[in-house]
Amino acid sequence: MNPPLLFQPSPDAVYGFANARLIERVASPYQTIEIWDTPQLGRLFTLDGRPMTSAADEFIYHECMVHPAALAHPDPRAALVLGGGDGGGARQLLRHPGIERIVVAELDAEVVRLTLEHLPDVHGGAFDDPRVELVIGDAAQYVAAAMSTAEGTRFDLVVFDLTPPDSPAAGLYTPAFYAQLKRVMSADAALSLHLGSPYFHAPRIAGLLGDLRGAFATVCTMSTFVPLYGSLWMMAVASGTLDPAALTASTLADRLAARRIDALRHYDPALHAGLFSAARSVRDKLGCVL
Repeated sequence: MNPPLLFQPSPDAVYGFANARLIERVASPYQTIEIWDTPQLGRLFTLDGRPMTSAADEFIYHECMVHPAALAHPDPRAALVLGGGDGGGARQLLRHPGIERIVVAELDAEVVRLTLEHLPDVHGGAFDDPRVELVIGDAAQYVAAAMSTAEGTRFDLVVFDLTPPDSPAAGLYTPAFYAQLKRVMSADAALSLHLGSPYFHAPRIAGLLGDLRGAFATVCTMSTFVPLYGSLWMMAVASGTLDPAALTASTLADRLAARRIDALRHYDPALHAGLFSAARSVRDKLGCVL
């Protein structure tokens, strides 16, 4: 019997998975990456001891991070994934047939190598698609370089598939970076990002929402339970023009049908309104209007 794999999302909370088996551990120049096998969620990987993605439930997170924002856009053509070295975000974006270009700006090449080998169902071969460009390096530097191109790079969708703000990604969760990012986003673009658990990270979530609302005209929050994260997990979609929360089930069904997107495992038009509806207890926990 192997010892449990334990996570501590806040100083006063611990949860985990019994009988986990360590497959591989790598200390990269940026972080410690571990691949685990668990009876509950199959293969998963962690960064500096934090849960990132599991084979059994990654679709919950990645579908919510991609499809509400992508369906709010009438015709997304180009997408930028910051982080996302496991390929799950790119895989979901490729479901939208109008997508012509996806840039995945991942800091750590070891994340890509390990998840390609150990979590094939997460990436689903996304990096083999000619529409996907993998850029290894600092995402902020990529955005700065994109700002300076002669014709200007414009993305219709941006996905923050990053580690939390108290990590090497800290500089990307700032008003200054949001201002830079807007310069490479099209006029009707949308940004999606994950915020954390209202039960473990309430002050952090409130701060992130405050900064987002200072930068974007519309900020909509979503929440859904993610087993790997041990909690209800919050995300947000921010845009200057788009309001995904306002989309009706019939409009979403029409857009999914038009784009021939089916066989999603978590997200669908019936779930959409519930994703954007927060319980009063959650609103009270955050102390802010969602």
